[in-house]
Amino acid sequence: MARGYLIDMDGVIYRGGQLIPGADGFVNRLRSLDIPFLFVTNNSQRTRRDVAIRLQRMGLDVEDKHIFTCAMATARFLAQQKPNGTAYVIGEGGLLQALHHNGYAIVDHDPDYVVVGEGRAFTMEMLDKAVKQIMKGARLIATNMDPSCPTEDGLRPGCGAIVAMLETATGKRAFSVGKPSPVIMRAAQAELGMSPADTTIIGDTMETDILGGVQMGYRTVLVLSGGTHPGDLCHFAYQPDVIVDSIAHPSLMEALAA
Repeated sequence: MARGYLIDMDGVIYRGGQLIPGADGFVNRLRSLDIPFLFVTNNSQRTRRDVAIRLQRMGLDVEDKHIFTCAMATARFLAQQKPNGTAYVIGEGGLLQALHHNGYAIVDHDPDYVVVGEGRAFTMEMLDKAVKQIMKGARLIATNMDPSCPTEDGLRPGCGAIVAMLETATGKRAFSVGKPSPVIMRAAQAELGMSPADTTIIGDTMETDILGGVQMGYRTVLVLSGGTHPGDLCHFAYQPDVIVDSIAHPSLMEALAA
């Protein structure tokens, strides 16, 4: 039976700037067997082209079409909700490009939406302006609710941390598009061209990748090469279908050829 793969990146394909051993072999196997796959990321900073080039420099045989970001999912969602709308954005190039590509104008006042993604350049002035726009009626959208982002130097505040400040200040709840939201899952699955029953998601985080897959009826594979440890599993009411040490585990490679 044909099967397609949605694959997380950090903790699954690489850690920091280093490729996880065997990740290149897994991707090469997908390519050689012409199996559909997408790398799905909750990071809205980079464009799909930026992400593809980063993976290529790590030694992976991937193209732009193999990348799907929460910025892309967010922009497509907003274009469906309100075509040719406007947004005040706290975020970086990947989010801005995705919004422009989907017909959105970036404005400083009276936007339809305040859209928040990852970013190192946000200021209190930007947060102050966002609060004012939300209180005037702009709806608050988060590309994801991850509270932190892993870096080579440790954790830094993520999109969820920025959104939490805006929620607390305004009393308004954000709508999040990124994993584990069904919005990004459905969008990535459509891009993949597979049915839910024929889709497998591989991730290292129970709260995002595995939860999202369980909610969508995907086959779920948890790898222990990232942030989840076996002792953590008892804290969750849902469980993955498969647990392996890494993406290079022989059982995953065998499943590709089945």
